[in-house]
Amino acid sequence: MDPPDDQYSLLQELLNMINESTYDPSYVQSETVKLCPKLLVNDFGSDFNPPFYYFNFLLSYLGNGLVLYIIFNLPFWATYFLSQWVFGSVLCKMVSSAYFIGFYSSILFLTLMTFDRYLAVVHAVSAAKSRKRSYALVSSAVVWCVSILASLKELVFQNVWDNPPYGLVCEETGYSRETMDFWRLVSYYQQFSVFFLLPLLMVTYCYVSITLRIMSTRMKEKCRAVKLIFIIIFTFFVCWTPYNVVILLQAVHSSGEEKDCDDSNTLDYAMFVTRNVANLYCCISPVFYTFVGKKFQSHFRRILVKKLPCLRRRLSLSSFSTRSSSQKTPHSEYEC
Repeated sequence: MDPPDDQYSLLQELLNMINESTYDPSYVQSETVKLCPKLLVNDFGSDFNPPFYYFNFLLSYLGNGLVLYIIFNLPFWATYFLSQWVFGSVLCKMVSSAYFIGFYSSILFLTLMTFDRYLAVVHAVSAAKSRKRSYALVSSAVVWCVSILASLKELVFQNVWDNPPYGLVCEETGYSRETMDFWRLVSYYQQFSVFFLLPLLMVTYCYVSITLRIMSTRMKEKCRAVKLIFIIIFTFFVCWTPYNVVILLQAVHSSGEEKDCDDSNTLDYAMFVTRNVANLYCCISPVFYTFVGKKFQSHFRRILVKKLPCLRRRLSLSSFSTRSSSQKTPHSEYEC
């Protein structure tokens, strides 16, 4: 057996070798770094987020299969907030990026659908030539490409690491603090400008134009259509504005030199709440775009009659009344 002095020297040499191999000068700080305690904030998130994630998941299942496909990862996040990340590094990257791909694509597709309705109502004659399947495919491809590019940050930066006392966490790590702060600011301003401000302006302009066009016609149900348009714009604004205001405040706070822990914790609380409200809009918006439309109602009646023949007489009478009224009022087939 080696003498104690030799064992100590060997151990010291081994530690020096480890330090030299893992040393990264970008992590060295020449000043004191103030760390904000996040125990209360994380405890709040672990209690508040899971019910919302499960609820949004079930609501998406009932409301729209596409939305369900897009935000399939919510059960992963619900399990994560209840305990720790147990799904590995690969799923950490995939679920994180898929979450934001779904988040971004949902708002872009809803904006695209609004623009399509604007063309169909306000520019009906010219839109009849341009609204072809090829344009729809190209537009959808552009939406997916933009959403994927905007979500690459999560695919690169997200990783799993052990963070006592929380256990395994799926968070941004592996790069210098300056690099992660820079790309975090980019994502904040990207979210606010590209995925909120621009869609909000487009949705508002399109629906105001649609409303003015409807009011200028003799459409019998124009009051109902205008009310529905108002509900869509109001819901969009109420659900998305708080989250994006918090995003903007996060960007301002992150770019400041002095970071107050109380302000940071307050923004974290607000982020938990407003992000779930924004998620909720992606689940309830298909109701406005499908279930309230006359074409969807007509197809839904046919399915019910096919599956439940006992309802044939009642639904056929209802459909006849709808068709009779629509023949008397031009543009009543318009779906808001």
